[in-house]
Amino acid sequence: MKTTIESIQPFHKTHWLFVAIFVFSTLQLFANSYAQQSDINQDFKEYRGTIIDSNTKNVLAFATINVQETNISTITNSDGEFLLKVPSNYINNNIRISFLGYQTKTIPLSSLNGEDIKILLEESAMQLTEVRINAPKDASSLVKAALDKKGEHNFSEETVMTAFYRETIKKRRRDASLSEAIVEIYRQPSTSPKADKIKLIKARKSTDYDRLDTIAMKLQGGPYSAIYADIIKYPQFIFNENTFSEFEFSFDKPTEINNRSVYVVKFKQRPNITEPMHYGKLYIDAETFSLISAIYNLNVENRKRAAELFVKKKPNRVTVYPTEAAYRVDYRLKGDKWYYGYSNIQLTFKVIWKGRLFNSVYTLSSEMAVTDWAKTLDDDPTQRETLRPTVILSDEASGFSDPRFWGEYNIIEPEKSIESAIEKINKHLEKQKDKN
Repeated sequence: MKTTIESIQPFHKTHWLFVAIFVFSTLQLFANSYAQQSDINQDFKEYRGTIIDSNTKNVLAFATINVQETNISTITNSDGEFLLKVPSNYINNNIRISFLGYQTKTIPLSSLNGEDIKILLEESAMQLTEVRINAPKDASSLVKAALDKKGEHNFSEETVMTAFYRETIKKRRRDASLSEAIVEIYRQPSTSPKADKIKLIKARKSTDYDRLDTIAMKLQGGPYSAIYADIIKYPQFIFNENTFSEFEFSFDKPTEINNRSVYVVKFKQRPNITEPMHYGKLYIDAETFSLISAIYNLNVENRKRAAELFVKKKPNRVTVYPTEAAYRVDYRLKGDKWYYGYSNIQLTFKVIWKGRLFNSVYTLSSEMAVTDWAKTLDDDPTQRETLRPTVILSDEASGFSDPRFWGEYNIIEPEKSIESAIEKINKHLEKQKDKN
């Protein structure tokens, strides 16, 4: 069943990430043929481990691991685990591990020996007196300064970034679909009005349509949804000229990121504003006033308007509305410039059918991590090579097999629950193929 997808509108009319909901007339739908194994001879070494809080022993999700003197990096998954692939000529380098509110740690790669590597990080203690006293007097002015100074402190030249992108769909707590991709982002300077382009390098998927219960929920936007979460490059989706005055800003307790003093600014929509707007925290470098991280949500209390922002297509007999829309974006420092490094989006929807006693809850998550980058190539990708901003990644990807599919590319190590889900989904698909 095919459905026409409309183009993305500015945020004041709608949202940059949509959910398309389709009813299938049959459940006999299966993943495409398995991806072919890469025949490139890789010359790299893999390092695996877990990042842990030294005091509580809790795992630290979304910690950054960077190979010093290179652009190679990765992110820990929700279990605090990482898989880092390093070319052989860099195995004598050090790695740098950083996490929001923790002291940065530097260790040699050569010390990462063994299968069960655990790296402990210590929490940072930041006193108010340690932060510069010449900061803007109010939080609103500080946020404006961060947005105005992006030309000074963020990347100012075209850059090609290699990134890993993943999106998952769960029905309640059960995994139903997983799509992953390696992409190249043709990144425009933060001050340029030109939009970024994305080229698909590799992609794969696995879907258990029985678990979707005749409903298929798809993310429209794919990897583009991840880069649109970048407040510096795309401030128009949150803090544009028309909406900035509709927010309240206030200071929270300062912290430390990568051994740098950081202001924390809370923001939320004013009480008289009824339209769904964002709220959350901005982490701003105390020395340069650069935005280095943002964690925020969309206010979904107005169910009808929130649903209009997200739901693109649905059956008439179904009511769908979001119960959560959470976002995170992190920036990394290279020399004296900050660049987009990671973003995460989590959406939760309630699906109610007329005449049915029970409703369904779906969680759709997407994340993207930049794992390498270089100065722009001489030739931009052609229109045919680039993804559309309205792409649905699961429509572009094929089967989920071949453990060496990604070769030398750094990825976010799959969670154990996802690995288990993939195994079960593939077994289910194989049984269906045997029956046919």
